[in-house]
Formats: sequence, C-alpha cells, structure tokens
Amino acid sequence: MMKKNTIYVDADACPVKEEIMEIAGRSEFRLVFVASYASYSADREADWVFVDQKKEEADLYIVNHAIPGDFVITQDMGLAGLLTGRGVFVLTNRGSIIYERDISEILHRRYLSYKSLAAGKKLKGPKPFTDEERKKFSAALTKLLCHLDH
Repeated sequence: MMKKNTIYVDADACPVKEEIMEIAGRSEFRLVFVASYASYSADREADWVFVDQKKEEADLYIVNHAIPGDFVITQDMGLAGLLTGRGVFVLTNRGSIIYERDISEILHRRYLSYKSLAAGKKLKGPKPFTDEERKKFSAALTKLLCHLDH
C-alpha cells in the first residue's frame, strides 16, 4: 500500500492551526502537527507528534519524515531550505510558497539580519499577524491542496 501524502505543521508558533484543520479535512492528505512537549494538551482534534523541547527537535522530526509530495507549513526558513530541494512543498503561515530557487536569497537575507544583530543593531520583528494574512494563507493552502489532490 502506498503512503498517503502528509501535511506536516511546524506547530509550536503556528497561528493558523484551525484553518489548516478545516482545509486539510477536505483533502486526501494526512495531517500531522509537530510540536514540543511544552505545547502538550490532551485536548487535540488532529494527529499530533510531540518532541523534546530542545531547539530544532520539531524541525528534525519533519526533515526525517517528510518525503517528496508531502507538504510542510512553517515560518522557519532554515527548515524550508532543507525541504524544498527534496520535492517537499513548503508554505509559510502567512501564505507564501517557498520555492527551491528562492531559498539561497532568503537564507542570505536571514544571515545578514543575524550579522546585524550580532553587531548590536536593533531589527524590527515580524509584523503582527493580520486577518488579511489569515485569509491569504487559507486561499493559498486551499489552492495548493486542490491542485495537488488531482
């Protein structure tokens, strides 16, 4: 029997879990949320995998389990960089698709930001998550899953 493709969600700081459950429930994809034990609650409506609280444990789980054709929802561009070259689709929680061709530029910008921080410069954090971004994410996930289900 062939493995059903999976949507993995880097879930610790994901603001669109409800939207993901609703949209994925209409698709043929298996849905798995991956989070640290710090996020554990017995009241869960989907499949959850809980990992150690060590830095990058959720990322390692996803990297070790995602196969070509799977889907990952994350805001972690380091994780995206490990996946896009392997035929795994990556979508941010703000509705942007991450393509392999863009990863080196994205990671370079991240490197420059870290370099500025190390030099003592103040950087702006991410903008607050808006309802418009929630809608953009929902539309992007729906479109991608409909395209990939067929």
